[in-house]
Amino acid sequence: MSTNIFTPFTEEELMPKEEKLEVIKKGKQFSIGIPKETCLNERRTCITPDAVQVLVEHGHEIIIESGAGEGSFFTDLQYSESGARITTDPKEAFGQDLILKINPPTQEEIDYMKPNTYLVSALQINLRDKEYFLKLAEKKINAIAFEFIVDEYKQLALVRLIGEIAGTVSILYASELLALSNGLMLGGITGVRPAEVVILGAGIVGEFATKAAIGLGASIKVFDNSLSKLRRLHTMVDSRVPTSIIDPKELSKSLRRADVVIGALPRLNMTPIVTEDMVMKMKKGSVIIDITIDNGKVIETSELTTMEDPYIIKHGVIHCGLPNLTSRMPRTTTKAISNFFLSYILNYDEEGGFENMLIRKNEMKQSLYMYKGRHTKKIICDRFGLTYHDINLLIF
Repeated sequence: MSTNIFTPFTEEELMPKEEKLEVIKKGKQFSIGIPKETCLNERRTCITPDAVQVLVEHGHEIIIESGAGEGSFFTDLQYSESGARITTDPKEAFGQDLILKINPPTQEEIDYMKPNTYLVSALQINLRDKEYFLKLAEKKINAIAFEFIVDEYKQLALVRLIGEIAGTVSILYASELLALSNGLMLGGITGVRPAEVVILGAGIVGEFATKAAIGLGASIKVFDNSLSKLRRLHTMVDSRVPTSIIDPKELSKSLRRADVVIGALPRLNMTPIVTEDMVMKMKKGSVIIDITIDNGKVIETSELTTMEDPYIIKHGVIHCGLPNLTSRMPRTTTKAISNFFLSYILNYDEEGGFENMLIRKNEMKQSLYMYKGRHTKKIICDRFGLTYHDINLLIF
């Protein structure tokens, strides 16, 4: 009787082998610097103590300049207890792999940065000059602007987030200024007509300004050159607000009756919509808030203002041109921005770090305006006469 047993396996395949354990791939941990804001009396910051705690638990090192959170009512002690390291030296905060800022760095602050650092901040292109971009290029910085950050749905995620706050704050602040200038309350009461509000722009900022004005009981009219945006706004507010395409005659008529005008249309490299002549015909004591002044004027007579001197008066009309209007509500804005950046950074951890994301995700490429010192946004290059490099040819 044969003792041979048939088996489809070879002797080698039947030999015991070492067990293979799953190795979880982690992204490259990096150090994150949070410098103290020094421009425009800025009170916001990019990250809260709660977010710091989560990032530290994921292996990141957080270095925060002393006093960075004071404007938003967060203390150094709260940050240190969450795991951050507090430094009194701005050079140390700027010397990390990733720098999170609200306002763009100054010329002096750029000198503190290491080559190939990732910088994430607002750009505020209307406040920049050519020297700023040349200085960043010398350091071979990888720069990402709030204004260009897009999500997987091709939406400007951070612009929308800050725009929601800016739209609401613009109406609340306009209400304060209107009471200051001529004692009017924005919303009407029984027997007293409500104030007239004209909103220029039916985007995110305009939408939330409209909702806030409705909530206060004002009479509103919205202007925009996009019918689709006006139609969307109608849907959002149940068609209770009259809207119009920007027709100079219709706009001029509305401005004469307006108590408050909110400018919420980016006018990059474009002429203002509201001319000085239109402003001269407005009621004395009325209020203009040009929210998007850092991306181009909507109102010709607008000027940049600061938190110390938030408004000027021209032709008897109060003009507010704060480029950081949401800084008037710093804690709410800081929490909103921090929530965004927490998910933003953790998402890159899962994908294996920034470099891997740049290769894999097109939306990440589109958020860069500089890659290793090369200018990658055509709109910036055209405005400042810089050499343009297609990001898709630099990273593939």
